[in-house]
Amino acid sequence: MVNQIQPIFILPEGTLRSMGKAAQKSNIAAGRAIADAIRTTLGPKGMDKMLVGSTGDIVITNDGVTILEEMDIENPAAKMVVEVAKVQEAEVGDGTTTAVVLAGELLKTAEVLLDKNIHPTVICDGYKKAAEKAIEILEEISEKVSSSEEDKLRNIAKTAMIGKNVSGGHDKLAEIAVDAVLHIADGSDVNIDNIKIEKKEGDAVNKTSLIKGLVLDKEKVHPSMPDKVRNAKIALLDAAIEVKDTETDAKIRVSDPSQLQAFIEQEDRLLKEMVNNIVKAGANVVFCQKGIDDLAQHYLAKKKIYVVRRVTKSDMEKLARATGGIIVSKIKELDKSDLGSAGLVQAKKLGGEDMTFVEDCRNPKAVSIIARGGTEHVVAEVERALKDAIGDLAAALSNGLCVAGGGAVEIELSKRLKEYADKLSGREQLAALAFADAFEVIPRTLAENAGLDPIDILTELRAAHEKKNKWAGVDVFENKVIDMWKAGVIEPLKIKTQAVSSASDAAIMLLRIDDIVSASKSGGPAMPPGMGGMGGMPPGMGGMY
Repeated sequence: MVNQIQPIFILPEGTLRSMGKAAQKSNIAAGRAIADAIRTTLGPKGMDKMLVGSTGDIVITNDGVTILEEMDIENPAAKMVVEVAKVQEAEVGDGTTTAVVLAGELLKTAEVLLDKNIHPTVICDGYKKAAEKAIEILEEISEKVSSSEEDKLRNIAKTAMIGKNVSGGHDKLAEIAVDAVLHIADGSDVNIDNIKIEKKEGDAVNKTSLIKGLVLDKEKVHPSMPDKVRNAKIALLDAAIEVKDTETDAKIRVSDPSQLQAFIEQEDRLLKEMVNNIVKAGANVVFCQKGIDDLAQHYLAKKKIYVVRRVTKSDMEKLARATGGIIVSKIKELDKSDLGSAGLVQAKKLGGEDMTFVEDCRNPKAVSIIARGGTEHVVAEVERALKDAIGDLAAALSNGLCVAGGGAVEIELSKRLKEYADKLSGREQLAALAFADAFEVIPRTLAENAGLDPIDILTELRAAHEKKNKWAGVDVFENKVIDMWKAGVIEPLKIKTQAVSSASDAAIMLLRIDDIVSASKSGGPAMPPGMGGMGGMPPGMGGMY
């Protein structure tokens, strides 16, 4: 009798498992599918994507992180590559497509090495060393930039926006972005939260404007209040201009009508006292974070004071930075020294909505941009373009270093990393060479998206860099290789260092996975590992692979 070994099940029924090369191939395919999905959006000649949500909402953009956030991606490996875009967006605000495309290419070059039976750990070690060297090279070749070099800053802003569909308004928007960042910059510290962007459709993109102050989507509380206040003295109140209810429930018995009248008169006196405190401090404009009693509104209107209520906490903080005022929590303690100032506070209709403009602040540390465009989709793209430009400017000023764009820096990195790889020994050298080759995907993609021959362009670029022209890149408008620094195509160093760091970390993490266990959902059959679709993608874009 033959002894039969019974199979031992350690996982619940319906669980699927993928191991070894099958798991690695599955993860690599998922990462590459994400990169391929947004690769055509890279560069000035990149195409746009139309994303239709389950509720019928439409988004048209070529912004990498926006596309990936709008797509309903289920595959776990693909989600890890999407994280690369999210981290890039959070840290810099731009370069998301570059980071994801680079991550996809690192996985592609790793796959070739895996097929040659090179162990994933060896590949990961080579990638780590090459990534550290790449960041070192980037810092070595970068150029300095400061807040006094406005021409350079304008070029950085224009480079960030050049691929966005903003109807030729790049020059005007770049000017606005630079002006806004320089207003709020405190040396190398740039808090971009102090730039508020208000979107309003119904006008041309070049009607976008910078307000040296703040724009609030609030109207004055009383029609008798003035529409305009010049030389505004602004009180910022974090207290209600109304009589507080008692904190405990209480019943008061009134035995005489005069007692009731006394209650009403006392309430009236308290409200008048609050208004008089505001008047005494010299305020002619009040922004209140809380409610204002109807009677108090009447008294304030009689004193010709412009009042806005229920202003959000974030807007109150921006108002304080813009006007130089101090937010006061007790009206009794309001003093002349607490008031902020502005050249003009006025009520305006914008896009059919009543808004309050606080303008001409002397030294505003918070500003507003009114983004305009013919339709809702155009305005949304203008906002994304401005956010990219502002993020790039903040990144450039924070570490004071920048590099040329147009694929120049990637070719230089590829060249120098190959020289570095020659000094390594064993199979790590192959991994470092593969890492160096991966950088060529950026200029190759720029050429492909512009309808150029990528082989000719890469050959020209390599020849130019061999002649020590480190900023030689591809000009997709003139279809030739030129010095991108002289052409004004400049990007902050942080975009590149963050992209290298995030892309290499994601690639290494995926390559180190050799076992995928997929649990079944709600008792149903488990999805085969690696077969998670990219739900929500437009028809024709298919699943992961």
